[in-house]
Amino acid sequence: MKMLRKPLLFLYNLETKFFCYSLLCLLLLNCSDGSNYDENCDFLLNIGVNVSLNLNLSQYNQLSFPSNPVYVPNEGNGGIIVNNTGTGYVAFDAADPNTTLSNNCLIQIIDGIGVSSCDETHKYDLVLGLPFQNTNLRCSLKPYRVERNGNELFVYN
Repeated sequence: MKMLRKPLLFLYNLETKFFCYSLLCLLLLNCSDGSNYDENCDFLLNIGVNVSLNLNLSQYNQLSFPSNPVYVPNEGNGGIIVNNTGTGYVAFDAADPNTTLSNNCLIQIIDGIGVSSCDETHKYDLVLGLPFQNTNLRCSLKPYRVERNGNELFVYN
């Protein structure tokens, strides 16, 4: 009986190892970077953004409170929109990602929602960057990274 246990134990360990390796491979293949941005949305250019915002300045004071987005001109494709989510900060390019850049369509902040200057049906959530109330929009807003150090916000890509 002892002779029979060893081969069965070996098979059990082999099956367990195979299952664990298979599960690990599936997890690694299904992981994403957590970004909602679709790389196939190529209307916008990959322009380098590296800007710091001093939260002590009056033009950025409203970023101290959640859901008060601020437009910062002359950065990215059409400026950037920075927003306090309540748990951190997010930043998005202010150019409409669902229209060609040559149309010069910018996202305007209206009641905390991003609305395209060219098409009022192009609305975006300024916390997640996703299209808002329009399932026909394929592209989400182009995100940028944001880090806070004291009273300074650093927005970059």
